[in-house]
Amino acid sequence: MVEMDPMIRLGNERGNWRVNKEHADLRRLPMAERPVSFQAEPQQVTVNMSQAALIVIDMQNDFCAPAGWLDSIGADYTPAQAPIEPLNRLLPVLRAAEVPIIWVNWGNRPDRLNLSPSVLHVYNRSGDETGLGGKLPGSRSRVLEKDSWGAAIVDELDVGDTDIHVDKYRMSGFWDTPLDSILRNLRVHTLFFAGVNMDQCVMSTLQDAVCLGYDSLLLTDCSATNSPAYCADATIYNVKQCYGFTASSADLLAGITRGGGDCE
Repeated sequence: MVEMDPMIRLGNERGNWRVNKEHADLRRLPMAERPVSFQAEPQQVTVNMSQAALIVIDMQNDFCAPAGWLDSIGADYTPAQAPIEPLNRLLPVLRAAEVPIIWVNWGNRPDRLNLSPSVLHVYNRSGDETGLGGKLPGSRSRVLEKDSWGAAIVDELDVGDTDIHVDKYRMSGFWDTPLDSILRNLRVHTLFFAGVNMDQCVMSTLQDAVCLGYDSLLLTDCSATNSPAYCADATIYNVKQCYGFTASSADLLAGITRGGGDCE
């Protein structure tokens, strides 16, 4: 009897083939059932944490830190700091539960060749303002440019070595990025959303996620905006009405602690 070569894994731990010279086994291993139930709106939910991921959007110095872009143009950046504390409570628990943490942040090309005039105009209406790629006053950092200080995640947040990072170039984290491919290769179906601005990049990414078939939950205390309060109210309303669910990280953590799939 001829001894076959050992099978070698192709792909990540969540979804892979096993192959050798004579054979390709295309079966993915079944995903474990790890149901967690918790309070949400418009109704209670149960999710399989084995197929969930947390998407954290734009928690970057330019939005959330003193001397960042918002601060430099006279906007109030402090509302964007509100998600930091609840996220730091949630992140280690999700990592312990083997839930992928994906940071989706602006990371523009220095030449901005992939940014259309319509995208640039949003942040530079007159053409001579400090928009995307503009130099911050008193700093050599350029606004939301990849590898710049402004594009970095704020120091106060707990970023793990195994976390996943995706650069984006639009309001939506799905447009012109590998986010969808990454999620599909991780075999993720359910997405928790956090970050800033809730009514802009978070909402846009969440909408695209639902259009692509993902189950989406907005973590309201882990999301924020410096827009007027009615913008956050409208976002929360529209998520519950049209796109998915809203919940607090405290309720999610309570469900994880409780375990099992039964709501109280």
